[in-house]
Amino acid sequence: MNLSLIDPFVLAQEYPDTLSEKLRSGHATCLRFSRKGDYLASGRVDGTVVIFDVETNGVARKLEGHIRQIQSLSWSRDGRYLLSSSQDWKCILWDLKDGSRVRTVRFEAPVYIAELHPYNHLLFVASLFEDQPVLVDISSPKPIKRIIPSAPFRATPPKNEEVDPAVAAKQAAQDAKHSTCVTVFTALGNHIIAGTSKGWINIIETQTCTTIHSTRLCNGVVILLRLASNGRDLLVNSSDRVIRTILMPDLSQLGIDLEPANIKLQVEHKFQDVVNRLSWNHVAFSSTSEFVTASTFMNPDIYVWERSHGSLVKILEGPREELGVVEWHPSRPLVVACGLESGCIYTWSIVTPQKWSALAPDFGEVEENVEYMEREDEFDIHPAEEIHQRRLDQEDEEPDVLTIDPQKSGGSLDDDSESFRMPVLLDISDSESEEDIVAVGPGTMRRRSPGASRANAGDPEKDTTSSTAGGRNGTTRGPKKNRRR
Repeated sequence: MNLSLIDPFVLAQEYPDTLSEKLRSGHATCLRFSRKGDYLASGRVDGTVVIFDVETNGVARKLEGHIRQIQSLSWSRDGRYLLSSSQDWKCILWDLKDGSRVRTVRFEAPVYIAELHPYNHLLFVASLFEDQPVLVDISSPKPIKRIIPSAPFRATPPKNEEVDPAVAAKQAAQDAKHSTCVTVFTALGNHIIAGTSKGWINIIETQTCTTIHSTRLCNGVVILLRLASNGRDLLVNSSDRVIRTILMPDLSQLGIDLEPANIKLQVEHKFQDVVNRLSWNHVAFSSTSEFVTASTFMNPDIYVWERSHGSLVKILEGPREELGVVEWHPSRPLVVACGLESGCIYTWSIVTPQKWSALAPDFGEVEENVEYMEREDEFDIHPAEEIHQRRLDQEDEEPDVLTIDPQKSGGSLDDDSESFRMPVLLDISDSESEEDIVAVGPGTMRRRSPGASRANAGDPEKDTTSSTAGGRNGTTRGPKKNRRR
């Protein structure tokens, strides 16, 4: 019914335009939508992972296991498992059915980013700080770690050709300087795409952990790699202030119609701010991969480009703070980003004005009041029997309030019939918002004083600056003395 009230031209818009909502539960540092888009995972500075329900904007679950800032989040395909990596050198695989830890893996260095295999939630790849990336198999209680090479692929010279030792030593010294900053799986999980600190893109086989192709992309550091839902578009953010979209070949045809020597990574578009020379904090594809969005360094705005023409279509005006991680909903024109200073989660969406003339063709919408002349029979009294019969006909309709229509994510490779739904917890604290308004009693609210500690903020007996017991100008009153008459 609500869709009838919306202008069809507004429904056709594929990118958001207005800052609509703000979520808060602690200080968020990273965000990630589930594959279906019904949940939003948020990693906080204190190591807590908060799961938001997108429909209600409420907290569905809190996961506590890290002690440092969350670096990355990765969902399984069915939405039941979540992988979190932190600065405490650990990765934890969570089971959202009961909030338990399936596996906890500790590394020898801080983790840049960790990504789950698209079809096997017990296999993930992790990029480590100043260390080689690893492919981790956690199917058994003792994890199995396999080192992934960071050096670019070098073609083996022919047998009859002599190799200069000086040239070989120079190449080996250059390859030793490469370190992998980000790794992602391909759509089927048969290959790993890795970005290095020297601007190279490596394609690595998952089964053998060997590099089959390397391409020099830029002179800077590859900061982030994002693969589109169709598996054929790659988004690259690098330190040279240029965002690139790359058309990926079909790697599933390797050995059939495609040889590793014939792999080519074609750069489709380069997005940059030529005038202001802005740097980009985070990038993301839209749900249909037709748009690219990015948050900017030292700037509160979010840029949205269209891939068909490679042009800028929208600059989303944000709050008065720099934005970090930005994410696009898998099936809606909805963008979320977290502020670096406050840690709030901001949401941009389409604010749709209701079109009431869609329900009544003779209903005229006016911008200002006009004099209206009613008809002679407009307010006639209808017979009571007719009104009663009309109400009885409406009571015969049985509305279905229990069935939930499944939402299909656009642009996915396939739609799984079986999907996981997180059980509802009724005893969870819905917010740790750290806002200025706190409760001091039943139905009594006040502003938190700047000097009050966090532990005493919710205890009215310990707080001596309560507005119910305090005097004017912040002074407190002493106990009342009995007076003699």
